Amino acid sequence: MTDIQGIIGFEGMGINAWMVWILPFIGASLIPAIAKAGNRARDYIAVGFALSSAVAAATLLPLGIGGEQVHSQVSWIPILKLQAGTLADPLSIVMANIVAWISFLIFIYSVGYMHGDKNLTRYWFFMLFFIGSMQLIVLSDNLLMLFFGWEGVGLASFALIGFWYHDKKKDFVGTPGHYAGGIQMWASPSHAGLKAFLMTKAGDIMMLSGMLLIFTYAGTFGFTELLQDQSWALEMAKSNLLVPAAVLIFGGAIGKSAQFPLNEWLLEAMTGPTPVSALIHAATMVKAGVFLVARIGPLFFAVAALNSSQFFEVVAWVGAITAFLLATQAMVNPEIKKVLAYSTGSQIGLMMMGLGIAGLSTSFVDGFTAGFFHLMSHAMFKASLFMGAGAVLHAVGSRFMTDMGGLRSKMKKTFIFMMMSGLSLAAAPFITSGFWSKDAILASVLESGYHYSWVLFGIAVTVSFMTAFYTFRMLGMTFFGNKSKFVQETEHHHPVHEVGSVMWIPFAILAIASIAVGLIGFAFEHQLHEMFSAYLANTFNIHAPVPGGEGIEAKSGAEFLDLQGLNPIAVSASVGAFALGAIIGGVVYMGRVINPEIVSRNIISRAVWKFFFNRWYLNTALYWVAVIGPLALYRIVWRYFESTIIDGINPGLQGTMTYFSKVIKAGQTGIAQTYLYVFAAGILIIVMLLFL
Repeated sequence: MTDIQGIIGFEGMGINAWMVWILPFIGASLIPAIAKAGNRARDYIAVGFALSSAVAAATLLPLGIGGEQVHSQVSWIPILKLQAGTLADPLSIVMANIVAWISFLIFIYSVGYMHGDKNLTRYWFFMLFFIGSMQLIVLSDNLLMLFFGWEGVGLASFALIGFWYHDKKKDFVGTPGHYAGGIQMWASPSHAGLKAFLMTKAGDIMMLSGMLLIFTYAGTFGFTELLQDQSWALEMAKSNLLVPAAVLIFGGAIGKSAQFPLNEWLLEAMTGPTPVSALIHAATMVKAGVFLVARIGPLFFAVAALNSSQFFEVVAWVGAITAFLLATQAMVNPEIKKVLAYSTGSQIGLMMMGLGIAGLSTSFVDGFTAGFFHLMSHAMFKASLFMGAGAVLHAVGSRFMTDMGGLRSKMKKTFIFMMMSGLSLAAAPFITSGFWSKDAILASVLESGYHYSWVLFGIAVTVSFMTAFYTFRMLGMTFFGNKSKFVQETEHHHPVHEVGSVMWIPFAILAIASIAVGLIGFAFEHQLHEMFSAYLANTFNIHAPVPGGEGIEAKSGAEFLDLQGLNPIAVSASVGAFALGAIIGGVVYMGRVINPEIVSRNIISRAVWKFFFNRWYLNTALYWVAVIGPLALYRIVWRYFESTIIDGINPGLQGTMTYFSKVIKAGQTGIAQTYLYVFAAGILIIVMLLFL
């Protein structure tokens, strides 16, 4: 392992790492007081604190690029010998900058989008509180401190999903009147916030259980301490608890990153303001689970390489199932933000697949780099798409794409930048960041040597096709064709127009960045690969195999290529999936050559469409099993146990005690003769008992 710059307290570059997450918390605490000075001061200072956190994160970049690490600690809980600290290494430094700079751009966007909202003080408080909590996750040097940030982002997410808690119908998500299996499929903000809170807490409980299991054996939560003394892992492996502990911690990632089976909350989370959707539910918080796996994955691989494959299989297959499941639903949904929400969960599934395949591969760094590269790429173009969708919602006044159409002539800037980001989501070949990051995942799966790699590869290619299709469907329904009847009816009093520069510039920057990274994508991926190769080798002693060296076996189905090459099968599959999805989506929804209602004319295609639109009935099953079923059981218990037995016992017990009270009371007359008679009778009874 490489030498880490150890710092006691707040010295040197250590202070910069602490300030990245402390500054937003300071801003959040000051916002209520600043709001008294005026709305403009409040808004600008909130943006200023986001910028200051981003600048602090940027100062750490030279360390990350140079492969250096800074570990700063202070005393925290002496009785448990626990330290609080920050660990700024290449992984956390890159992630911290992604979070910080995208947050800053979304804060600028919020100034325009949220202008005039009467609850902006509460909005800025929770947005800054969220950034601080997210950066605490990223920069913590131990699991316990990370968990505090974990719960913080959950609280902020709950508060911001239900931000418009008055539950006006315009703030709902879903199609009113849509039921599936007797369950309502639309949600109000307050309901959606509560649903997100409860479902993510299920994952949090699993995560906490896994953490405590490790602490029981290791006596520490610290990442560096867990790596330095690996005896805990050996003991847990002997007890068959190492993999269960890792999977339990991954349960937290399943909840926060909306992976199967805890994916349903993310789809209703679109009740929050669009900047919230862009920041929390596209670019940052839902990536917390991916970051957690990227943080603990190398640790479990390094301490128990021979026993950790089951954990990585769980990660890979959960990601694959989620990616496929949510992509199918995105193809049929009529709401622009929900399409992007389905897409987010699906793309995170691909990231999980990449990180999972890393632990099943002969080259850990390939899958690790691919998964994290896709996280970086997706954060840029998905945040841009959400902000662009918010601009469209602002202009049209409806969340349904069926109420849009023909907007590209009225919103040229939004159209251009959403097309750029959309092409990156669809993985347009060779010019978008999305292409290179997805291709890296496909290649890492193919070259892994995992015995089910072709199944995972097939799922990933299918998901890539569906992604291209629903992306072009979304863009086509929004910007192409004729104006919808809704737009025509409202245009005379609410004409469609381009949003102001304070809104379109932030998502334009991210759209351009996704293309700029795409143009140098191959070189960018190579540099990222080199940085993580050095990081994994120096920190975890995980070395990438040398092409042609010992231990390298021929991979079935694909030729092993060196780091400077491309896997021809992966590239061909990626290009083919994009072409097929783009052509079908473009012909049907952009060119309007084929009427999409043709699906409803065939009984099989109509049934498949309905199945996807009803979300595979998973939401229905969730409510029946977790809500309706327990409530029905409670009613039975109440009716036949509480109401009959408990409520029956209480009056009987009361009557018995009342009777005995009357008997005792009868003897309490206050007349001496009566007491003598009772006393004598008592003596006679005792004497008779003695002679029996």
